[in-house]
Amino acid sequence: MNASLRPHAPRSSAPPARGAALAAGAVAVCLLAAGCSASDGSDAGTEAAGRAGTARIKVALVTHGERGDAFWDLVRKGAQTAAAKDGIELTYVSDATGAGQAELLRDAVRDRVDGIAVTLAKPEAMKGAVADAMAAGIPMVGLNSGIDDWRSYGLLEYFGQDESLTGRALGDKLDALHAQHALCVIHEQGNVALEARCAGVKKTFGGRTEMLYVDGADPKAVTASVTARLRQDPSIDEVVTNGAEIGLEAVKSVKSAGSKARIATFDLSKNVVKAVQRGDVQFAVDQQPYLQGYLAVDSLWLYRSNGNLSGGGEAPVLTGPAFVTKENVAEVAKYAADGTR
Repeated sequence: MNASLRPHAPRSSAPPARGAALAAGAVAVCLLAAGCSASDGSDAGTEAAGRAGTARIKVALVTHGERGDAFWDLVRKGAQTAAAKDGIELTYVSDATGAGQAELLRDAVRDRVDGIAVTLAKPEAMKGAVADAMAAGIPMVGLNSGIDDWRSYGLLEYFGQDESLTGRALGDKLDALHAQHALCVIHEQGNVALEARCAGVKKTFGGRTEMLYVDGADPKAVTASVTARLRQDPSIDEVVTNGAEIGLEAVKSVKSAGSKARIATFDLSKNVVKAVQRGDVQFAVDQQPYLQGYLAVDSLWLYRSNGNLSGGGEAPVLTGPAFVTKENVAEVAKYAADGTR
């Protein structure tokens, strides 16, 4: 990373070594439990900050998530769990449009927060706002989207999956399952992560891959669009979706079209876990959104309190992909029931 792009050094002093060890232990316990309480700034969080000997800090989590989307609820829940543990005052805001998300990021800068975690689904739209945060000396980390841009934009760390690699892995899996014609459904046009996934599938899948763009904000329109395409071309034997809820809409489409296509989806949810158990969804690719939110917020506390950078700030911290199939879904189901997978 270009040193000139790094935010200013943290203003707070580092805690003693024993305090850092206690903090690391708390992280490990919380991750293993995968069910810590989640809230914005609880008394328990304040006590945790006191034990670690650090001042309470303000962190903003700024994403491109659609309101009410189950995936982003998991990201937020993980972030809240980390905030409660670390005694962080956390603000979560989101806007699906690049311009809207950029303005939310500028709001966080004006609010003089101590750290920002941000997604870069539409990196060009976010470039100016990220530069404003850098100029203000606010430490920033990336999560979920922007694996190709976080270092050049000057972010300290990144937590997520390599979308191109994940798409290629899914393409290989389709080959192993002897699929011939895949329909890759993109529900948010311009989202670089979704485009990279489908491009990755196309790169390794030996059969035919075609893209279908739909309006993810309108579930009924998604179902209608996928249904129409399946009716038009009965040779489609695999529908690949880029979100858990879109995958569930595709289940309806397959039934409505009388198609024999199987369904694979990127991302997991409680309902997708049930669909995998029933056999309605062939498999899902889990990028662990709860973990992304947790690690992003916790990393800012570790940086501000102890100067820590995962991977030295040079390599992303990968949270996926993990394939969830009927053979291993039982191992994940208990965590999904707790609302953390």
